[in-house]
Amino acid sequence: MELNLKRPLAFFDLETTGINIARDRIVEISVVKIHPGGREEWFTKRLNPGMPISPQASEVHGITDDDVKDCPSFREIGKNLAKFLEGCDLAGYNAIRFDIPLLAEEFLREGIDFDIRKRKYIDVQVIFHKKEQRTLSAAYIFYCKRELSNAHSARADTEATYEILKAQIQRYDDLENDVDELAKFSHYSKFADLAGRIVYNSKGQEVFNFGKHKGKPVEEILRNEPSYFAWMMEGDFPEYTKKVLTEIKLRAFNNG
Repeated sequence: MELNLKRPLAFFDLETTGINIARDRIVEISVVKIHPGGREEWFTKRLNPGMPISPQASEVHGITDDDVKDCPSFREIGKNLAKFLEGCDLAGYNAIRFDIPLLAEEFLREGIDFDIRKRKYIDVQVIFHKKEQRTLSAAYIFYCKRELSNAHSARADTEATYEILKAQIQRYDDLENDVDELAKFSHYSKFADLAGRIVYNSKGQEVFNFGKHKGKPVEEILRNEPSYFAWMMEGDFPEYTKKVLTEIKLRAFNNG
């Protein structure tokens, strides 16, 4: 089947130095850009992350420090990647909680203009978990009736994710072949940032989604407890979360 697209949809997968969005870096990225009409374009790169790859991460994806020591850095390929993704919506497996926030962090560190909020994003894992409760390899067997060979290589996982989404749309009558609807279905909560530290409540207000102020409006806490802003800005939070927090603080100041 062919996806019903109004603009390109980029499926991507990252292999990384670890699982901390704020600290870890990309060691491999693979993107397949699906154009309206079904034409595919690929962008696959191994990267030198500028930091050691954790043994736990290497055990999963098989990439070692020696494998990437002569590879380009994200800084060297970032602008080309941003250009490749220009005008695309995004899709991936566990993308909303991990791949998209981590990719946004890499762009922010290098000062590359890549506004994630202008895009829809679909998470095939969320669709899968809402429908079947499985893992990527099991999802591939379940939906595509094939074993996933070379799992945890970025290209294999990216291609599998694309195939799974098409199979999901065919399988579920209530799952529309439409990026807007798939993006809505891919979300459990509406995040204001990418890591889920700040979410929207039923009134459309930004509220904290962690810690002692969970469920409380961000503007109210920043007004009544200014030190909380400084604590978050100095803490081990993703740069994108800090960016959103700063925007809320400035908006409140300008409206004050």
